[in-house]
Amino acid sequence: MLDTSVYINLMTKDKIIAELSEGWKQSGILAGDTVLIHSSLKRTLQMSSQEGIMITPRDVLDSFSRAVTPSGSVILPLFNFDFPKTKHFDIRSTPSQMGALSEAARLHSPVVRTGHPIYSFAVIGKEAKAFEGVDNISGYGADSPFAILRRLNGKIACLDIEDLNSMTFYHHVEEMECVDYRYFKNFSGTYVDSDGKQTTKVYKLFVRDIERKVLTILNPAGELMWEAGLYKGMRPKQGNGLRTVDANQMFDFVTNIIRTNRALGLLYRIGT
Repeated sequence: MLDTSVYINLMTKDKIIAELSEGWKQSGILAGDTVLIHSSLKRTLQMSSQEGIMITPRDVLDSFSRAVTPSGSVILPLFNFDFPKTKHFDIRSTPSQMGALSEAARLHSPVVRTGHPIYSFAVIGKEAKAFEGVDNISGYGADSPFAILRRLNGKIACLDIEDLNSMTFYHHVEEMECVDYRYFKNFSGTYVDSDGKQTTKVYKLFVRDIERKVLTILNPAGELMWEAGLYKGMRPKQGNGLRTVDANQMFDFVTNIIRTNRALGLLYRIGT
């Protein structure tokens, strides 16, 4: 028999999950959406704690899944930047370095994990099959999960983090436009696949030109997206802290910045 206090706690937790889900909808996540989520959970967990109930990253993940139900999908970044140093990646066990929500997604079942050893993703929901077997050589390329997100007319959501620390999608646009302040760099190492088979593989990233002292900024472009009405929802640390943007609209907006020679000062600067 379930203890009464446990039952009340479960009921309260479910209420908070439902409230979170409704808040995400107010910030632009709708039923049926395919949404890539970048997140910092600290404030969300603190606010729930102040209401007298402790929720977990898995609970927050469930709230996002509930928001896109029944035909939507959530995508979480499982980025891990150790491959260039350790020369080792195991798709079955290499953890995410992108926070507790992303690690909860990695451990979720069922889940599809894409194959790039630095920029992999966890995909949960209806569109997970579209990402099965994706093993893109270039982290931001035309065959990457970023491109698949565009083909699915997906969205990007950011919870309590500014553009500079979240919106990797900018680099997808930069690669598609072959900007001259970035270049391709190869990384190789031992790769362990889902069957435990080890091989030596080579991947690449479109990295900033350090010799030219290129520094990524991004926040100025983010402000322009707010001004243009592309971002919906809340700024970081305000309200529920979640903002969303249509991936294709963002792609077109950033492409225009690059093609009109405004990337310097909006997407990058030259450091000293």
